[in-house]
Amino acid sequence: MMFSIIVVCRNAGEKLNKTIESIRRQTVEDYEIIVQDGFSTDGSVERLAVENAGENLKIYREKDTGIYDAMNRAVTHASGRYLFFLNCGDYFQDETVLAQVKKEIARTDRKKGPAVFYGNIFERSTGALVMSNPKIDDFACYRNVPCHQACFYDRRLLKKRGFRTCYQVRADYDHFLWCYYKAHAGMYYMPVTVASYEGDGFSETRENKRRSLVEHAHIVGKYMSRKQMIKYRLILLVTLSPLRTYLAQNEATAEFYQKIKRRIYEGQGR
Repeated sequence: MMFSIIVVCRNAGEKLNKTIESIRRQTVEDYEIIVQDGFSTDGSVERLAVENAGENLKIYREKDTGIYDAMNRAVTHASGRYLFFLNCGDYFQDETVLAQVKKEIARTDRKKGPAVFYGNIFERSTGALVMSNPKIDDFACYRNVPCHQACFYDRRLLKKRGFRTCYQVRADYDHFLWCYYKAHAGMYYMPVTVASYEGDGFSETRENKRRSLVEHAHIVGKYMSRKQMIKYRLILLVTLSPLRTYLAQNEATAEFYQKIKRRIYEGQGR
């Protein structure tokens, strides 16, 4: 089995079916779908079981303590070589995504240990294509790791260490840094737009944005020196990071900003 596509849900309504449909439309069939449900009461999981019955759809209904705990539980049921987390309301960008990813993995995969393969996302809230940084280094880890919905993880990475549930918003960021700094996983950029990302979700509330800043500081402190943290903080201040964040999140300016960023990243890749 090449891919395990993990969908965590609780009372997701019609979003759950639409997310599953985007998986079902893939042109390759070398995948399983793991639906990890926290005892939904809206009937969405029951409808899914009836309308999408098949050997490659597995539904697990278990009590969890939050989204990252649910993701960890789903990992224990996964058998694919690479795991991908697709949130309810997010979709594969088109029906060829898994075929493209499979091709990229076959082209670049080695026998040197586990790896993370990551691509780009289309952000529906702003209408912008967001390109991931093709080069992962210390500064990239501090500032701009790939969106979680763009990453395919070697299953061994998540079997060895799950998401730390002490982080309510940034556990996926913490895990990415662990993969890079501690597991020494290979990081491979793919020129593939992986997901149509809904945005404006759990991590985007005002309270969770504040919590995100606190968790970010704690996480980078585990993996980077104080000197590095001060250096990168100063770089972000000098390069007007708050203004760039505003431009990236504003629907009127997001695509223009992302277009400039794509050109910079593409130039770095040459």
